[in-house]
Amino acid sequence: MNSILTDFKFFIESDINPFIIFNNNGKIIYLNSASEVLLGYVSRQELYDITLSYAPKDFGFKTTKLDLQYDSFTFYAFSVSYQNEEEIALHLYHKPRIDKKSTIEMDRYNITDINTLLEANISLFKLQNDNELTLLIDQDLPTFKLDQNQFSKLLRKVLDSFRASDSIAISLKLLIGEFIIIGEKREHLLELMVQANGRYSESDEMIKEIATANHIISIFKEHTIRLQIPFIR
Repeated sequence: MNSILTDFKFFIESDINPFIIFNNNGKIIYLNSASEVLLGYVSRQELYDITLSYAPKDFGFKTTKLDLQYDSFTFYAFSVSYQNEEEIALHLYHKPRIDKKSTIEMDRYNITDINTLLEANISLFKLQNDNELTLLIDQDLPTFKLDQNQFSKLLRKVLDSFRASDSIAISLKLLIGEFIIIGEKREHLLELMVQANGRYSESDEMIKEIATANHIISIFKEHTIRLQIPFIR
């Protein structure tokens, strides 16, 4: 048999599904990039408890179909595997999100530099508000297709919800391991998060309505609003 030159860890690290290896004390000894994101929303102990509860009786692996949800992360199944008594692995499988609308009116969608559009709307917000504002973006994000008018309208509503906050933190990033299915096509997701020490909630329903009409997922918490935007190339 020919030897294999490929480092298999490369594929695990690139996997959009979380993969974690625990030792027999429940300490994480390896995790891929997708797991690092997930652990911001679920505790290590909870994942370890699931691993032990659904582990196979003997060496090998066992796959269980079970819906799990942690914040906006949803999984439809997971595998637990081990080859010795010292280490045990958990591999979670994302449930794809499916947009109920089957088509997008692409004539309204233009090639957009979202960083530029974001900065322009923030500048408009600053004209009427003196909140301290920080912005963290990925300058290397490529352009993609977006309804600029609707997104600007949505963003203005979101920012206005934080108008009374002393300081506002805004971040934009490409989500690892998250995607949405629109019209039978899988699209990756960007996440815009706006966070402060408090916010008004009277516009939440309107924000959700605008977001849903534009295939954007809106997530509301006491101090944050997150918008997950289809990354349509």
